[in-house]
Amino acid sequence: MTLSPPIAPLPAEALDRLRERAAAEGLLDVAYADVDSPLGPLLAARTTRGLACLAYEDEHREAWLERLALLSPRMLEAPSRLDDVRRQLDEYFAGRRFAFDVPVDLSLVRGPFGRRILEATARVPFGATTTYRGVAEAAGNAAAVRAAGNALGANPVPIVVPCHRVLRTGGTLGGYTGGLDRKLRLLELEGIAV
Repeated sequence: MTLSPPIAPLPAEALDRLRERAAAEGLLDVAYADVDSPLGPLLAARTTRGLACLAYEDEHREAWLERLALLSPRMLEAPSRLDDVRRQLDEYFAGRRFAFDVPVDLSLVRGPFGRRILEATARVPFGATTTYRGVAEAAGNAAAVRAAGNALGANPVPIVVPCHRVLRTGGTLGGYTGGLDRKLRLLELEGIAV
């Protein structure tokens, strides 16, 4: 039995041409890239509809890539396709941006109620907070506090869909996908004392 030699990685110029051609021919459904942030590296991914993932990389990067591949196998690392997301995050962390205007694709969110929870959360303005009950009520079911917490815990686009602004009744932190330290840092960035 003879083994084939390993496939060598494409040179950078060839990879750039591949990315551009795939995008130009409509063959790139999911573009992803690593994004640096003061909270650590993030995995950002966008579909043709919008930002579908902004995950903390210490949260199982490969698992996120597998989930994104379920949206479409036509997926490619294409950093330039995420430049606007990177720029807006930089502005946010520098204190110069108070709302994100990138379109968001909630295709990775399970169920219509989960989507309504994240849509309600997206309307919580910079520097303000609400409660789990508040977003459940805004999503149409004030009694579904636990379901609201589950949807927020599975938020595929934290920071942009600001689940860090959702607190427990009484003002305590509750949970956060990226950990409570990150939630606290995001709230402090927005001038919210907890």
